[in-house]
Amino acid sequence: MLFIFDMGGVVTNTFLMAPLFKKLNITKEDFDNICSIEAENIWKKLETGKINSEQFWTEFNRRIGLLQRALLDGFIKIGDKIINSTDEKLQYIDKVQQTQTDLFRLYFHPVENKQTIKLIDLLKKKHRVVCGTNTIQSHWENHLERGDYAHFHQTYASNKIGLAKPDPEFFRVIMEAEGFTPDQVYFTDDRKINCDAAASLGINAELFTSADSLWQKWSALA
Repeated sequence: MLFIFDMGGVVTNTFLMAPLFKKLNITKEDFDNICSIEAENIWKKLETGKINSEQFWTEFNRRIGLLQRALLDGFIKIGDKIINSTDEKLQYIDKVQQTQTDLFRLYFHPVENKQTIKLIDLLKKKHRVVCGTNTIQSHWENHLERGDYAHFHQTYASNKIGLAKPDPEFFRVIMEAEGFTPDQVYFTDDRKINCDAAASLGINAELFTSADSLWQKWSALA
């Protein structure tokens, strides 16, 4: 059997973006808007390895500048979209702080879930166990330094394979690389949308709620 574990929220705690938003003086919605105001979403590009962290923040700062100038000039045209300075949704941009620091790295302090790791070690005795994770360059490097990926036989990260969950192709690529069919694969993730995507292919998907719950369901397969 092949077991695929998500990383954040399963093997380690989930990265909390709240300190990053506070530093930038924006909300999550504001952050998402800045990332997606032009044709290509720079968060998705970062997550699939199309750009690195330095390029992300350079472009993020550039977009903040564009929107701030729109407040002064009255409007700005981005692609086919006209952003008007009278739009209340744009008023937040006046207070946004640009940054020269990689905030993804600065605020990333993962903590291991010992019970999940215990289950991984148990399953590895008889089965192939890999990590299938959506991540970005800064977090990838941090996990490598800490040795978090060493718990697995192999790691498939979105920023390295160019695909991110919940895209079903993410799972197809892993199965192709590992040589398993969907009925031979077990997957767990703390996000339902990712579990649903895996299940749509016939993979045995389990929504992660706690290490104890997963242990009760999967330890019998070891």
